[in-house]
Amino acid sequence: MEAPLIELRSVSKYFGKVIALKDVSFDVRAGEVHCLLGDNGAGKSTLIKILSAVHTPDAGEIFISGKATHFSSPKVALDNGIATVYQDLALVPLMSIARNFFLGREPVKGVGPFKQLDIGLANETAYRELKDMGIEIRDPEQPVGTLSGGERQCLAIARAIHFGAKVLILDEPTSALGVHQASVVLKLIVQSKARGIGVIFISHNVHHAYVVGDRFTILKRGRSMGTHKNTEISRDELLHLMAGGKELVDLESEIARLKTAKAGT
Repeated sequence: MEAPLIELRSVSKYFGKVIALKDVSFDVRAGEVHCLLGDNGAGKSTLIKILSAVHTPDAGEIFISGKATHFSSPKVALDNGIATVYQDLALVPLMSIARNFFLGREPVKGVGPFKQLDIGLANETAYRELKDMGIEIRDPEQPVGTLSGGERQCLAIARAIHFGAKVLILDEPTSALGVHQASVVLKLIVQSKARGIGVIFISHNVHHAYVVGDRFTILKRGRSMGTHKNTEISRDELLHLMAGGKELVDLESEIARLKTAKAGT
């Protein structure tokens, strides 16, 4: 079997006495959507930052295509095809779609001191790439601020794919979206998978994750609660594991007791 695109083995991360991650193993393969699930404080953000080289693990190893690797910075990780789309998307609302698409990597024409932005190429490329991903825009020169939340997510994802992402890390891409906008983003995730890209989908929404996910890793208080294939676990079982199992049962019992006590007064 081909080695995973990226793999973490027994990775731990500490911030003083706080255990952010403890002995977590995680990997994603080409053409796979691996969902990382967990509640707030589970360690998802720390794991994202280790995968994208923002943080260096205090213990454990990182492998790229089977080779032990150490990225010195997020730029080095990006140059090696590890692209992260954070919740804030790193878009500039007042700038055009095309300018945001090439932000920091603008195409130029001319030579020497006469170089200038090739706006024609930028507009044409942004329009074509978004159309190929199923996103129809009216005008590549319209401000990003005029786009819906789902369209902005798609722009950020299409940008990462265009610049050679092999592993696409998506941080809660559907958390602030309505049903229709979320469906557009989920379709784009499936398209990315079909292109052979390994997608890491970070979410606390089991319903969205289960629709597109091939495997699911659950984090709780910095520790992995196991990895499960889509074919081996139901949506309800996944929700039960993520919600805490016994904790959820205890909560339901406590609420029932309070209702009974209130009815008796």
